[in-house]
Amino acid sequence: MGGRMAMHTDPVLTLAQWFSPSFPIGAFAYSHGVEQAISDGQITDAATLSDWVETALRYGSGWNDAVFLAAAYGGDAAQVDAYARAFAASKERLSEANLQGAAFGKIAADLTGHDLGGYLYPVAVGRAAQLTALPLPLTVSMFLQAFVSSLVSVGIRLIPIGQTDGHRIIAALSPMCTDIAALAQSGDLADLSSTAFLSDVAAMRHETLTSRVFRT
Repeated sequence: MGGRMAMHTDPVLTLAQWFSPSFPIGAFAYSHGVEQAISDGQITDAATLSDWVETALRYGSGWNDAVFLAAAYGGDAAQVDAYARAFAASKERLSEANLQGAAFGKIAADLTGHDLGGYLYPVAVGRAAQLTALPLPLTVSMFLQAFVSSLVSVGIRLIPIGQTDGHRIIAALSPMCTDIAALAQSGDLADLSSTAFLSDVAAMRHETLTSRVFRT
């Protein structure tokens, strides 16, 4: 039985579906520069992976994506998308957000009936959450937890570390996801900032990594 489905389910279940690894945005194919950092010996174990992910979450693209998501939720998504594209730290970061946004927009549009095409990933999520009346703080929190989970999964595969250590990192950083969601919910683009320089440089250098598993 096919066709469009109206999304009248519990917001938590809707967001859990959107950010599930089974939702077809190809998140498993992107490392956000973590693969390069592992290759360079900057990430070598669970402790260094945790530090790296926390920095990206608090001071890098995690924080900025939270702001972009909230801004798209409460404002002009097209304008926010233009800011987000201009703020991308590297070609690979832009490609990652663009391809994931296109994939998310397509499947979410099929499910909800709303036009979500052409936006970067955090902008598409913010627009979709607003159009389907999902609570903003919860949306941002779960978006960020999915971001953390995706980066940790790279470390589990490549360092490698065990599943238990990986999930310890995710559990430890989950309260930070909630805190950042609360701080970013105004969607004020003046709050954009990035000082996760090693993460940005790793994303740039990944473009020339000779042997790689991930697209970014």
